[in-house]
Amino acid sequence: MFGTLTVAREILTPEEDARYRAAYCGLCRNLRRRYGQKAGLTLNYDLCFLILFLESLYEPDEKEGKAACLMHPFKPRLWWESACTEYAADMNLALSYLKLRDDWEDDGSITALTGSTVMKSVFLNIRERWPKQCNTMQDSIRKLREIEKAKTEDPDAAAETFAELMAEVFVFRRDRWESDLRGCGAALGRFLYISDACLDLERDSIRGNYNPFRRRYGLRDNREYFQGILQMLLGECLFYFDRLPLVKDTGLLKNILCFGLWERFNQKYKTDRND
Repeated sequence: MFGTLTVAREILTPEEDARYRAAYCGLCRNLRRRYGQKAGLTLNYDLCFLILFLESLYEPDEKEGKAACLMHPFKPRLWWESACTEYAADMNLALSYLKLRDDWEDDGSITALTGSTVMKSVFLNIRERWPKQCNTMQDSIRKLREIEKAKTEDPDAAAETFAELMAEVFVFRRDRWESDLRGCGAALGRFLYISDACLDLERDSIRGNYNPFRRRYGLRDNREYFQGILQMLLGECLFYFDRLPLVKDTGLLKNILCFGLWERFNQKYKTDRND
């Protein structure tokens, strides 16, 4: 369900592109500085969106600079970070740890077991700082595993469970914006789950993996069917997005929500043999 919240770079302005790249570098830098070089391997584009989103709402002080790193040792890169970056880095690592635990419990992956064992103490420290978010993540991932094992064909059940996870991750502070942040995060979570399911439909059907849309495999109207659902879910997300007093980086944020979110879907279904 992760890895979808990326930009449509071909329509970014040069300033927006530089701002996005610097936010991503700031997240990577924050992860490596606070949790070690290997923490950078867990880097997730979706959390870069969260940084920009929360930054636009709360406008905290930013630190910025230019530096080389292990990934780019010969060409220094611009970076910026803030309190929102630190929060997103914590959520990034917590989600990575719980995904590894889920892979171990679901598939018996030794690699996942090893990785989660190494990360356990870090996760426990993060949970002390953000207990509500981490406990909700754990509960939601457990519920998703149960839904998958039961092979529940109702896509709303799984999508709503992932919505609960995303809603909690979006709540950086308990304040007057909490309700709208939850609404935006929940709608986005539903979109991400449904999008992932429709993109993986063919692969899951061939491999016998769980997918709530298995009965739709091979139908000729899948593009129109899924597109209609996703447009409705994105409309709900944008409803809450527009209720928040966002000014900074709104062009970049809307690029991600209105264009970047659709890139994988459009790439998949424009050449799909069923269309």
